Amino acid sequence: MELTTLWFVLIGVLWIGYFVLEGFDFGVGILLPVIGTDQLRRRVLINTVGPVWDGNEVWLITAGGATFAAFPLWYATLFSGFYLALLVILFALIIRGVAFEYRGKRDSVRWRANWDWAIFLGSLLPALLWGVAFGNIIRGTPIDKAGNFVGNFFDLLNPYALLGGLMTLTLFITHGAVFLALKTGDEVRESARGIALKVGPVAAAIAVVFLLWSQVYSNNAILSLVLALLAAVALVGGIYAVWRGRDGWAFLLTAFTIGLGTSALFAGLFPDVMRSSISDAFTLTTTNASSQAYTLKVMTIVAVIMTPIVLVYQGWTYWVFRQRISTSMIPPEPVAGRSDDRFAGKAS
Repeated sequence: MELTTLWFVLIGVLWIGYFVLEGFDFGVGILLPVIGTDQLRRRVLINTVGPVWDGNEVWLITAGGATFAAFPLWYATLFSGFYLALLVILFALIIRGVAFEYRGKRDSVRWRANWDWAIFLGSLLPALLWGVAFGNIIRGTPIDKAGNFVGNFFDLLNPYALLGGLMTLTLFITHGAVFLALKTGDEVRESARGIALKVGPVAAAIAVVFLLWSQVYSNNAILSLVLALLAAVALVGGIYAVWRGRDGWAFLLTAFTIGLGTSALFAGLFPDVMRSSISDAFTLTTTNASSQAYTLKVMTIVAVIMTPIVLVYQGWTYWVFRQRISTSMIPPEPVAGRSDDRFAGKAS
């Protein structure tokens, strides 16, 4: 396998890891005002993701860094063309991170309520806009001969990309609800299961339409179609597992759904990395957008050494915080200026 192809695959794997792990974070944040009908429930929801949300974002940082190093022209065109959308995502992620840290710093109902809405919006906007962004990458955007984006923000708001945004939004809500069913007990778990059973079929319908529509733009139609169909089967299986109360299998299957769906998109895109809607001659590929071979060799050596380390310490984090959380396990309200939740550590 050529190094350019290898790094395209590795970047796809990084995005899969990000969407699978950060996806349930987004889902939990979006469901905060829905399931968190009182302060105690909201603290349960936040404590489920408190120990892991910031570690999950490492996958995004690594994906961005790998793209910059392996395919600098792809990085430059992507971040300049999608500047406003990516800026909104970045701002939302920053606000969400601050909200997790600050909501327990003052003993005030209004203070916590404001930060809870920040968590909600900081989860909703990225969950929607990531799908819109990837929809435009698959469909193609106005890129000129020099690799410059010559369109505007409204060019990105086309029906296909907006459908992609709805797909990621509903999938992440379903994934987050399944995660809550796996991680919580009592009434919170039942509420989460109910939402998964309601939103899951909607997510499945949208995903099927979007992934089938994606075949129009696919460079490898057979492979991407097979992956898309497997993703649909996994999601249906996940919904069935929720109905049967098999929370572990449900979470595994919704994770497979996101992984297979993302794989279908990357498989359909290859060997392109950024398509031009002006002319195929202006399309960026793994060949004309890549770094020099020496850079890719050094990156490969670093990845071989560091990737197992990252996987081990993140897996250890999930293992340590694997137990279910229920309202009966939440300690009394923290006093002003101090957070004392046992599970989130810094979130309350």
